[in-house]
Amino acid sequence: MSILFNMQHKTTSPGRPLALVILAGLLAGTAAAEPSAVGRFKDWVVFTEEKGGDLLCYAATEANSKTPASVKHGDVWYYVTSWKSGQARNQPSFRVTYDLKTDKAPKTTIGRSSWQMFAVGGEAFAEDADDPRIVDALKKGSSLTVSGQSARGTNVTYRFSLSGSADAIAKAEEACR
Repeated sequence: MSILFNMQHKTTSPGRPLALVILAGLLAGTAAAEPSAVGRFKDWVVFTEEKGGDLLCYAATEANSKTPASVKHGDVWYYVTSWKSGQARNQPSFRVTYDLKTDKAPKTTIGRSSWQMFAVGGEAFAEDADDPRIVDALKKGSSLTVSGQSARGTNVTYRFSLSGSADAIAKAEEACR
């Protein structure tokens, strides 16, 4: 099993590039290096992976609740990713195994705070300016909810535990210094 990352630059407003970490998915049998587990911190796992001569370090957690129960959701993960080169630092993202609807932005909610994300295929990202606030909330909160809509129009909601998130994010940061 491999979790692949690619760096792309997207523009969300004129003249303003936004670095994205595109998670190509949980793929078996690829030519890329396998991720190495650095540690488990309660409900979060930290991995490092070589990609294109750079080192990626990421804390990840899998959804513990997926609704509606009547549909096949596949793998659903939330990540906080850094690149040793500095192309991205503590970038939160959300990944599913199907395409998300791009005109109905997924929303990340932690406690009383919410942030709109934008979808690119099966991934969703926050605006760069929101990244530090989301990561801070991930470290301090107890649960995370992501709600959105599939490209087919199905409303979906995912819940993630934040137990261990602060230590996992710190370990991923440390691994990519």
